[in-house]
Amino acid sequence: MLEVEAKYRVPPGFALPADLAAAPEPAERHEDHYLSAPDRDFRTTGEAFRLRRVDGRNVLTYKGPKQPGPVKTRPELEVPVGAGDPAPLLRLLGHLGYRSVAVVRKTRRPFRVNRPGWPVTVCLDEVAEVGTFAEVEALAEDGRAEEAEAVVLRLAAELGLTDQERRSYLELVLAARSLS
Repeated sequence: MLEVEAKYRVPPGFALPADLAAAPEPAERHEDHYLSAPDRDFRTTGEAFRLRRVDGRNVLTYKGPKQPGPVKTRPELEVPVGAGDPAPLLRLLGHLGYRSVAVVRKTRRPFRVNRPGWPVTVCLDEVAEVGTFAEVEALAEDGRAEEAEAVVLRLAAELGLTDQERRSYLELVLAARSLS
């Protein structure tokens, strides 16, 4: 599957319009441990590898290189790896040559929005150290990325989102830390 998303800076307290018919899901606390690979530099390849801890559950995520276009489109593969303390898994990955780059912490409030033929997720994220964002995301099969991109951009416009942020949360956090 391809992840097709656009991220926007929003002011604290930003809310989705009441008439959107968005189905809220429970808020989540994310702790994302980003890792570097022993055989290549993800900053230059545009890839990402992380261990995400969400309310006690752990998921490994690989994000492939970003494709060109007005939104972030890339292959994504997620593998649940159980619940509990992530430290043993991080040690295992360390023995395989993966090294910690940074930990990104956020509170995420996801909402499901149906568009004809497309389930879309809008996430309101409060990201430690960098601020508040709205992500508009759809998953697409190969060959349908442009269609998903149009749905994402149309919904973002409906929500009045204009300040698009192309950098990842990892890039934003690393930039903020280099300034302090």
